[in-house]
Amino acid sequence: MSLGIVVIGRNEGARLSKCLETVCNIGYPAIYVDSGSTDDSIAVARSFNAEIVELDPKRPFSAARARNEGFERLLSNHSRIEYVQFIDGDCYLLNGWLEAASRALAEDRMRAAVVGHLIERNVRSSRYNKLCAMEWRSNPGDLTDYGYLGGISMMRTDVFRELQGFRVDVIAGEDSELGVRMGLAGYRITKIDVAMATHDANINSFRQWWRRSVRAGHAIGQRYNLNGRSPARDCARERSSTIFWGIVLPLIILATAVPTHGLSLSLLLGYAVLGCRVWRSRRRMGDGFADALLYASFIVIGKSANAIGLLKFSLNRLAGNYRIIEYK
Repeated sequence: MSLGIVVIGRNEGARLSKCLETVCNIGYPAIYVDSGSTDDSIAVARSFNAEIVELDPKRPFSAARARNEGFERLLSNHSRIEYVQFIDGDCYLLNGWLEAASRALAEDRMRAAVVGHLIERNVRSSRYNKLCAMEWRSNPGDLTDYGYLGGISMMRTDVFRELQGFRVDVIAGEDSELGVRMGLAGYRITKIDVAMATHDANINSFRQWWRRSVRAGHAIGQRYNLNGRSPARDCARERSSTIFWGIVLPLIILATAVPTHGLSLSLLLGYAVLGCRVWRSRRRMGDGFADALLYASFIVIGKSANAIGLLKFSLNRLAGNYRIIEYK
């Protein structure tokens, strides 16, 4: 077999059953990696006769660690596999994707990874799921923004090994961080115009969305720390934006509110300007008026959550301890 599949999951419940149904019945070797689930995920995987890797809870869990250990088990059992499809337990693979992705990798030895269109299944169930659906959207072609390389992707095994896989200490954005290293090594990552998988964000409350945004801020800080000073300048712009809108401007407004007799509050209009810029950008991408307004509003609100995540990263870096930030 030239293709294998690694599924990772943690307390995915019924969604894992559907995921494995799309993975285990198509003839390719598959590994399920479980990160300390307390629901029936292990029993579900056993019902599909999937080979299971249960991560040792003595070491911190992360998606990066799960994918790496799944990759190693898969290749130890099937050493001739050339391409590995990574997928999360809340996603369902779509028909035709594996064939299209493997063809794209076979066409070009310098193409290290391939992604396709990720479709949010329950986009109407909450505004937060809709925001995720909008976030997934991007145009086909070779990536210049490695943020669009997600954990659901097909990768070339020799390149994955050459670059030593995902960094296990990166608790969020580990997929994009690997994409940066692929680019720096001279490889390309391509999004092809094919539906890849469906995804269930399952974000139904503001609290969940906020924690996810904090997690994103942590990813910005860690990715910049690793590759922000490289030629890729990874997350340099995002980090600067987070610092200004989420930390510097609020501190200026608060610190000068009394001396200026409240005039500094007029600086809050800057957030309206930021929102307008984001709104115009989304409109150019084809979003309707209301959807663009929704997206812009939460980008502005999210700057504060991103800033908290950035500060969390700084504290974690000093402590030398990184643990996953769960939001569901």
